[in-house]
Amino acid sequence: MKNANRVDPGQLSRRDTFISILIIGMLFFIFGFVTWVNAILIPYFKIACELTNFQSYLVAFAFYISYFIMSVPSSYLLKAVGFKKGIMIGFWTMALGAAIFIPAALTRTYEVFLLGLFTIGLGLAVLQTAANPYITILGPKESAAQRISIMGICNKGAGIIAPLIFAAVILKPTDSMLFAQLQHMTGAVKEAALDELIRRVITPYSIVAVVLFSLGLLVRYSPLPDIDTEKEEGAVAAANAGKKNIFGFPHLILGAIAIFLHVGTQVVAIDTIIGYATSMHMPLMEAKTFPSYTLFVTICGYLLGIVTIPKLLSQVNALRICTLLGALFTIGIIYMKGEVRLLGHTADVSIWFVVLLGFANSLVWAGIWPLALDGLGRFTKLGGSLMIMGLSGNAMLPPLYGYFADHYDVRHAYWVLFPCYLYLIFYAFYGHKIRHWAPVARSLKVHPEKELHGTEKV
Repeated sequence: MKNANRVDPGQLSRRDTFISILIIGMLFFIFGFVTWVNAILIPYFKIACELTNFQSYLVAFAFYISYFIMSVPSSYLLKAVGFKKGIMIGFWTMALGAAIFIPAALTRTYEVFLLGLFTIGLGLAVLQTAANPYITILGPKESAAQRISIMGICNKGAGIIAPLIFAAVILKPTDSMLFAQLQHMTGAVKEAALDELIRRVITPYSIVAVVLFSLGLLVRYSPLPDIDTEKEEGAVAAANAGKKNIFGFPHLILGAIAIFLHVGTQVVAIDTIIGYATSMHMPLMEAKTFPSYTLFVTICGYLLGIVTIPKLLSQVNALRICTLLGALFTIGIIYMKGEVRLLGHTADVSIWFVVLLGFANSLVWAGIWPLALDGLGRFTKLGGSLMIMGLSGNAMLPPLYGYFADHYDVRHAYWVLFPCYLYLIFYAFYGHKIRHWAPVARSLKVHPEKELHGTEKV
């Protein structure tokens, strides 16, 4: 598709902008539904495929490492075939990954399941590479965090219902008894029970494959416009005249690292909470609701951001508050003890600090993206690809958590989050201002007098 067919986002009518946001919101809903179902897949595969903690968290590794591999190729794919055809290809790739679950379940082969998850991740990398820069530049910079927060509600709203729907489909009320009996089964009886358990995924993932294939066709023929991300305003073009590649933008590189660590902390909070709850002798059928609690408080954070940004709170200050809360809540997980009864659950208070990490993480993504992409001009698309590559942090931190959980314990394994939040605090307060790879005294050469959207002095 030629650039002549692409439009400047500033030239879109209010109606076209609204339709575009609506369609991108649907994409983020799909991202959430497919992504956060991993929270129930991890303990499910751990039982059905008889895995260690480390092996079970390879679900997250296989799913998210695809972002590292596919994000930059995705930018070239979108440039070659256009926005809508690229999204169609992404959906069809995800449909193929969902279909791979069928032979994986029939043979109860964990490695084939990982291949299916990796393939779904490849498709999602294409969609994320298209959708995140699109929603970031589809409107004024100062309200970018607000738009991203709306997308986050779509994503996390799907994440709330996905584990519950999936658990309702594949788990039965009598499974708690089955899980207890499996420990005493041997031979053919145990193999038959495990085969029956794992094959429950065939029907839901067959439906998912058909739906994803159909969505690809739907978006391809939708009114969603292809936008031009390579046009530069005069001031931006002049500032970028000497830039040869994206490595000339320190705030982008540091932002990609921030995304890497942020998404890792987010997925650890959601994907480990069931295992943490069951380690305290909570039944799986009860523990399955905790990822939804975490996602619910994340949505509360998004709603707060929509109301307060930018009228009452600049998005950079929202980022600072959330990163500080993340570090404090991590300390709470490790050091706070004692049973409390809340929402019908009797559990150690530390699990509610894991839930609260959802709130701390809520506005971090929305805060980092506009800061990292600020002033990239013609490098925006490739910069967005680098940011999507940062999603591979989801692949690295859960297995690292699982390693420490196996060698120490599930509570103290949450220490892996603390240095991540320290770096995020650095980026929120200082790293996003750096515009040159130079000594600190010269690193604020560009925009020294103000924040991206605030009025405070540096």
